[in-house]
Amino acid sequence: MGKSKGEKGKRLYVLFESASGYGVFEVVEMDEMDALSENVQKSVTDPKRFGEICKLKGFQPFTSPENALENMMAVSEGQVTEELQNFLEVTLPKAKSVKKASYQLGVTAPVMGSFIQENLNIPCVSNEVVREIVRGCRQHLSTYIKTLRGGRSERAQLGLAHSYSRYVISQKHTTTTTKKSNENNHDDRF
Repeated sequence: MGKSKGEKGKRLYVLFESASGYGVFEVVEMDEMDALSENVQKSVTDPKRFGEICKLKGFQPFTSPENALENMMAVSEGQVTEELQNFLEVTLPKAKSVKKASYQLGVTAPVMGSFIQENLNIPCVSNEVVREIVRGCRQHLSTYIKTLRGGRSERAQLGLAHSYSRYVISQKHTTTTTKKSNENNHDDRF
């Protein structure tokens, strides 16, 4: 997986994971050299300017809170769900191979990028440009997706956070219960 924006002439798409669903944004204007400049950082915080830099290519909403939790757990482990795989295959241009692709997909997690590149033949990159774009996507998501306005995006984040916390607690409880059960079944006479 590359560490730079990519070869000249290749388009950059960015995968954005949110509590509401997956988004793919196309970066239409930005040089890697400018990615960390003050002008670009200001552009990311300005909704109008960010809208000139990035265009929403596609959005796949989660179907339920359980679906959101399942997908975000997979993302946190660097895995790609069937849902994400299908979304990427439908949203991104087709390429015969990683080397022949006319684009790269920016991802925040290099492990996930490696998996996508190796298993889906989608060339991936993870760098500061991608992180800046993802920061802008997070900040302006409701500008692109009207159904997330009015605090809906924040409520989805809060709901996912609660679901994740309950999941972690239940896993710890299951692990503790299993451990205690195994200790009680252990016979020290041998």
